[in-house]
Amino acid sequence: MASQKAVKKRDINKTGYLFVAPFVIVFLVFSVYPVARTLYLSFNNYSGFGVPQPVGIANYIRVFKDKFFWKALGNTVRIWGVNIVLQLGLAFLLTIVFSDIKYKVRGLSVFRALYYLPNLIAATSVAFLFKTLLDWRYGTLNQLLMGTHLIGKPVDWLGQTATAPYVVAVISAWMWFGNSFIMLMAGVQGISKDYFEAAAIDGAGRWKTFFKITIPLLKPILLYVTITSLIGGLQMFDIPFLMCGGTIGNPAGSTQTVVMYLYKFGFETNQVGFASAIAYALFAIILVLSIVQFKVMNKKEGD
Repeated sequence: MASQKAVKKRDINKTGYLFVAPFVIVFLVFSVYPVARTLYLSFNNYSGFGVPQPVGIANYIRVFKDKFFWKALGNTVRIWGVNIVLQLGLAFLLTIVFSDIKYKVRGLSVFRALYYLPNLIAATSVAFLFKTLLDWRYGTLNQLLMGTHLIGKPVDWLGQTATAPYVVAVISAWMWFGNSFIMLMAGVQGISKDYFEAAAIDGAGRWKTFFKITIPLLKPILLYVTITSLIGGLQMFDIPFLMCGGTIGNPAGSTQTVVMYLYKFGFETNQVGFASAIAYALFAIILVLSIVQFKVMNKKEGD
């Protein structure tokens, strides 16, 4: 009798594998295999057709000696740096306002939806919208600035190196600050109200409460937001690609990111092996920066 129950239990366990099999198969085919295949191709000379020709680490040596790769990485870091400052700055400002018990702002759910809305809009739509608004001849922004006499002549926002990277950064920050705000606000709501009430009774100001109570208790959420922002920022592609002349990254390559550079070799010049090496070089850079960021943010006082 006991053996029959054991057999029946094993049959039930085997049935469970049928339910998880679709996910496992899709995960292996569309996630694990491409990652492994890319690693393999990074050690080969491959154009996308024929048989890959092994070249050892030659592709990686070429990547790290390529000045254009480092220029693209510098562009990416600069755009991401401005983006993260604006994104977190605005998210923190809104968090301070909405978490202040003195104000008790109503309609938080409505504001959350409004702030998160840009994150739901397709990147192609965002790129087309801002490309139209920032057009140097007929764009709404130039018309408004000239109408209010803030500028004397139209500004080519996307056509000069002094402004194009920062325009891309501001647009990216606008798209993602709502996500950061929601994450930080969720973290604040997880903090006991007793801390804030005690601080208010003791006469602590808004800023002192924020830096002495909110920030320390928000460290886990803040770490998650900054690391995911770093990963997403260094993989930036859609907005600069759609707004600034494809993989060229006009003007003068100032908006060409690492992924745009990778795309150029992988899909335009068919140097798939070299593009794969760029992908893994970027992965290594992101990994190192993420570890450094994790260590810095988790460093205890006095260490």
